[in-house]
Amino acid sequence: MSPRFDLRALLERVEAAAPVDAVAAVADSLAELTGATEVSFLIADFSGHALVRLSTSTRTPDGPRVRGAESAETLPLEGTEHAEVLRTQRAAVSVTEHGVRMIVPVTDRGDAMGVLELLLPEHPDAQVQADVRAAGHALAYVVIANRRHTDLFEWGQRTTPFSLAAEIQRRLLPPAFTCEAGQFTLAGWLEPTATVGGDTFDYALDRSSLQLSITDAVGHEVGAALLATLLVGSLRNERRRGLDLAGQARTANDALAAHAAPGQFVTGQLLRVDLDAERAQVVNAGHPLPLRLRDGVVEEVELAVDLPFGVEQGTEFRLQEFPMRPGDRFVFVTDGMQERNAAVLDVAAALAGTAALHPREVVHALGAAVMRATGGELRDDATVVCLDWYGGPQRRRDSDGGASGHLASS
Repeated sequence: MSPRFDLRALLERVEAAAPVDAVAAVADSLAELTGATEVSFLIADFSGHALVRLSTSTRTPDGPRVRGAESAETLPLEGTEHAEVLRTQRAAVSVTEHGVRMIVPVTDRGDAMGVLELLLPEHPDAQVQADVRAAGHALAYVVIANRRHTDLFEWGQRTTPFSLAAEIQRRLLPPAFTCEAGQFTLAGWLEPTATVGGDTFDYALDRSSLQLSITDAVGHEVGAALLATLLVGSLRNERRRGLDLAGQARTANDALAAHAAPGQFVTGQLLRVDLDAERAQVVNAGHPLPLRLRDGVVEEVELAVDLPFGVEQGTEFRLQEFPMRPGDRFVFVTDGMQERNAAVLDVAAALAGTAALHPREVVHALGAAVMRATGGELRDDATVVCLDWYGGPQRRRDSDGGASGHLASS
């Protein structure tokens, strides 16, 4: 943290402001500290292909979307300096006709929320750059805290309208799509079809384990979203009660069988990694096999296949050993990545070229690949979760400004 950056004073200023003005409070503090003439927070939208500048500026005839006093200007990411900052998690400084522009990532535990952009009167020295990077990291926590109290951030991220089914599905996904830790990094992404296919992914990290799931409910629209809600709600409830993986699978299956209509089911995989023993177990309920990138070679992880969730009351699911070695990259997918009009996409071949990418980039790259393969017209949700396993004993994570240190400094 920068020695000039007063976190206590900043938090007091944020707390005094309304939740919708939390970002403005950070921006005002940063402008006073650095002399910046403009400070903007650009939040990543739900498509993953654009940033949205949140501000309270006056609308112009051809200007940004507005809701009351709020505005949200959408800026495509591809080929921009903002995209490079998000990818590398390094600050960028450039000279423009209006002044010196500085862009820093706004990131928490590897989850890239967006960027902070400043227009400065002169090139920032090392102290100013440290102040701005510290403010960007603090802003991530300000956004996390204040989005609980307002729809402003959610509204800004929705560059296309949500259907009811999409709204339900969104609530089933984890609050952060990326998580970095000392022993692993994971990231997930969902490319929804226009009719919402009921895909979800989820994860939770505690002192001694990482648990993750990927699921695909049969059907489309609200019916599929409600079916997914039954399963994910049960899995979370039993996980939080402390049930082991077999108990979670069994109870969720019975809840689905009891409350869903005949013929409705959900495929899925549940994984639990024991961080102390460095071993993992998996339940495979009728789901496509995961892929593993090891030493440059992509292979399917061979698993026995049990019935999908909800097919038969009282089903016992097998706990299978999930083979892991330090340096392995695993990718879990739903069948939207592999079937129907996405079948022309060779997921294994696409994965083979990702060794140098962060898992956050991997899931975006595979999502973009399936969209190209389908011409942007998915017939089923396409979901992917990437897990990089570093192994070794539990340890503190090396981080810089919210991102893994080796990424932020490379």
